[in-house]
Amino acid sequence: MDEISFGTDGWRAEASLVTPERLHAIAQAVVDLLAEDGRAGEPLVIGYDARDGARERGEELARVLATGGHDVLLAERDCPTPSVAHAIVERGLAGGFVVTASHNPPKYSGVKFIPADGAPALPEVTERIEAGLRAPDTDPDAEQGSVSETDLIGPHVDAVLERLDPDLEGLTVAYDAIYGSGRGVTDAALERGGADVSRMRCEHDPTFGGGEPNPTPEALDDLVEFVATGEADLGIANDGDADRVTVVTPEGIVDGNELLAVLYGYLLEADDGPAVRSVSTSSLVDRVAADHGERVHETPVGFKWVAQAMAEHDALIGGEESGGLTIRGHVREKDGTLAAVLAAAAHREEPIQDRVAALRDAHGALRQDKISVDCPDERKEAVMAELEDAVPDAVAGSVVESVNPADGVKLQLSDGTWVLVRPSGTEPKLRVYAEAASDERIDELLHAGRGMVEPLV
Repeated sequence: MDEISFGTDGWRAEASLVTPERLHAIAQAVVDLLAEDGRAGEPLVIGYDARDGARERGEELARVLATGGHDVLLAERDCPTPSVAHAIVERGLAGGFVVTASHNPPKYSGVKFIPADGAPALPEVTERIEAGLRAPDTDPDAEQGSVSETDLIGPHVDAVLERLDPDLEGLTVAYDAIYGSGRGVTDAALERGGADVSRMRCEHDPTFGGGEPNPTPEALDDLVEFVATGEADLGIANDGDADRVTVVTPEGIVDGNELLAVLYGYLLEADDGPAVRSVSTSSLVDRVAADHGERVHETPVGFKWVAQAMAEHDALIGGEESGGLTIRGHVREKDGTLAAVLAAAAHREEPIQDRVAALRDAHGALRQDKISVDCPDERKEAVMAELEDAVPDAVAGSVVESVNPADGVKLQLSDGTWVLVRPSGTEPKLRVYAEAASDERIDELLHAGRGMVEPLV
């Protein structure tokens, strides 16, 4: 089963590789893991996205889990990943699966396992699953569990509205599901919160209209135009499994880094607490925190690390620049429905474009970019170790004030900018990231970063 590897957020592969045999091996590994952890026979839940064959793959998982003695709740329709996470926590389940390839093209499929705490599985869990892959048991005398359908969406929407208690009366929102599993979920939550919702691409189409369910600027032209012409006050889009959000105002798409900072500031108007962000996410969040006497905790890339740090620090919000976030008092899994309703609530009190303008006036319009440097996979670890041992005193004319080796090597510079070098998890490359207030300064930092790395490769 060398083909199965749980990466940053589950196992993804072309659908032809996500075979019953491999699904059975994953399910059996989880049965064994739960038995080792004293949770043999405890109930589990399975959700799945809108792709062709996703439900059938969920049924293959369910069959092995039930054979292993677990009662299994199977989603009655495709649903967001956070719907599964919420069900696990709300119902006290031993864990659950989501059959999804998230924002990947329709030819892909995949599997996520979510443990009992409702947060993304940490490597200590996924490594045990990978090590335990085997053909399932077939003892006809073993006690069998049951498989039954259940609604995961209604309770999830209820939880979002209970946590945020939004008043969206008078707000018009255009919602674009990109044919993904957010349809009938995020739009329903916005509508129940009082908004007048116009729906776009909210039909079930397992081909996602021939594209990929990823809310990038290239995919949202119609939504941007709809909001820009005044047909709606705000635009919202989710990715395929609705764990991320993109927000559109009359001025265009809101940068994911600025959205996280704005929503943190909005929450701080009525609450307090630190924030958690990944190393590749903007330090704008740090500046908002400093304005309120709060702290920011930085994690490696991957929401599993954000979720872990949120629990450790009782964080008010945790997120990444890609539009994935959650907040205190909700499941510690990215939730695009929660993020959408939170953004709408903030916009109703003060337009998000005005909040972004105020953020830029106070802290500058920080920008980010990245480049790639070719590096064979077998050299990545050595190159990163050499870089960490030979950090320069200055980069592009600014003194290196601190070094964070949590995920690669991140250099915080004296002018408030930073450079991050980290290995790609999917390609034989190193990524060099930079953040600064101007494109010219970003180019200088990226050039300097390349100059640090290339001689070591």
